Amino acid sequence: MLRDKSLIPLSRQHQHALALCVRIERASPIRRTELAAWQKEVVAHFRNEIGNHFSAEEQVLFPVARRFEPLVPLIEDLLSDHMWLRERFSQAENGGMTAKDLLLFAQRLSAHIRKEERQLFQRLQELASPEELADLGRRLTDALKESNEACILPTEATKLRAAK
Repeated sequence: MLRDKSLIPLSRQHQHALALCVRIERASPIRRTELAAWQKEVVAHFRNEIGNHFSAEEQVLFPVARRFEPLVPLIEDLLSDHMWLRERFSQAENGGMTAKDLLLFAQRLSAHIRKEERQLFQRLQELASPEELADLGRRLTDALKESNEACILPTEATKLRAAK
């Protein structure tokens, strides 16, 4: 099913976060000497976009989705993911992630995004009226206006290298 335009701002941010996840997965195992740079990049993504993204979902999207009984368990699961992911962002901010932690973080964030895209967004588009989706889109656009959509460029330590 084609993504409703009301959800495209969230999907666009999902693409940015998935790109980070793919880069972490491809760079793994991450060398100990590069851990600080990767954690700094994870924190930058959270500060620039993901933190505001989570807030927009929790304050705008999830309350709308909760009105549909079949989506309530999924919302609870996604909120649990948000809590776990926020803890990992905090861990990165404190420089406490190992290479294994970074890989687990990337895998969990990627799975979370796919759950939102494939399950929540899909079902919401089926259950909500066009008017409800349009109103949701306006409210999401307003909630996401604080996000910094500047491209976060990899550093020398976090850019992917050709396989040898």
